[in-house]
Amino acid sequence: MATSVEDQVKSVNPSDSEITVGEEVTELSTVLNENINSVPQPNEPLACASTSDDNVENRSPVKEKSSVINDKSDSIYQIKWISRNGIKSPIITQNENGPCPLIAITNVLIMKGRITVPSLADFVTTENLMAYLGDCILESIPKNIPEGTQLNFEQNMHDAMAVLPKLQTGLDVNVKFTGISDFEYTPECIIFDLLRIPLYHGWLIDPQMLDVVSVVGTCSYNQLVEKIINSKCSLNPENVTEALIAENFLEKTASQLTYHGLCELTSKLKEDELCVLFRNNHFSSLMKHKNCLYQLVTDQGFVNENVVWETLNNIEGDGQFVDSDFIPVPPKSSDLVLPPDLSTEKQIDQDFLVALSLQEEQQKQKTTSLNGKTLKRKN
Repeated sequence: MATSVEDQVKSVNPSDSEITVGEEVTELSTVLNENINSVPQPNEPLACASTSDDNVENRSPVKEKSSVINDKSDSIYQIKWISRNGIKSPIITQNENGPCPLIAITNVLIMKGRITVPSLADFVTTENLMAYLGDCILESIPKNIPEGTQLNFEQNMHDAMAVLPKLQTGLDVNVKFTGISDFEYTPECIIFDLLRIPLYHGWLIDPQMLDVVSVVGTCSYNQLVEKIINSKCSLNPENVTEALIAENFLEKTASQLTYHGLCELTSKLKEDELCVLFRNNHFSSLMKHKNCLYQLVTDQGFVNENVVWETLNNIEGDGQFVDSDFIPVPPKSSDLVLPPDLSTEKQIDQDFLVALSLQEEQQKQKTTSLNGKTLKRKN
């Protein structure tokens, strides 16, 4: 069980002489407790996080969708226990409306050994997870901060505490298409910095697509959407063309992952590095192992399965499930899909053709019957 914030502060700050970050930092435990206590009650709707650009609020896909907690079970998450490197290790699973930023960050911290979950625990609450993160943030307070950076550090700590409740609803992140770690710096990013967890994405432009590179440049997502809106209304044909190029790029990469981005993730991540990946409006725990990328499987539906990771080797999202030793897990017979020639789409087409054939046959029979009656009358 996580230690209380007050006890954690005492253990991190033994005496005023050992850490010189001022009285403001010692008051952070109070702020943290207030934020933890602000966790919505089971029947209280979660507040939506605002976008970083009001002009593109209705078009921005880079905000994880908020959900409403309608039941007490929505704030309780089941723990899946696995064997990792010969050690019993927990995975916090996610229900349908679970807070993926909070769960992704917590699972990374667990795998890094910075959070310890009681070995007999089967469930964990939102308040537990918030307390774990709060303790980790307080543990990140360095000793003997240089006087020139003290105020800046204190401000970052307070900003981080204010952002904590958003981890339950969704974080605003505004990607830039120039690198896997390129995001517009917002208060939400401070959480990852203080916890020393890399935040990556793979929504990059292939450098060979010179026209797209020229149009997008160093724009963030929100800036690019605003540019499209403004350029489409321009009387300058060149601006309209640029808007169409940019819009086409966003439409073709709607999953927020490109093959160039996938290659960059594979090459830039270190061996066995743990991080959080933002993709398709979702935050997930990611790891590179033996030059392959693996996403942690946190779906509660797999809690009793031997599935731990899913390969990330294409942009289609049809990776292969593996266990904790990265050995492929064969699908169950109930999980098998129809053969390609009997896929849902083709089955619908086939059913339509059969119905059409039957309709034609019935029409022929009706015509033949009418002709027969006519001949009889003539005779």
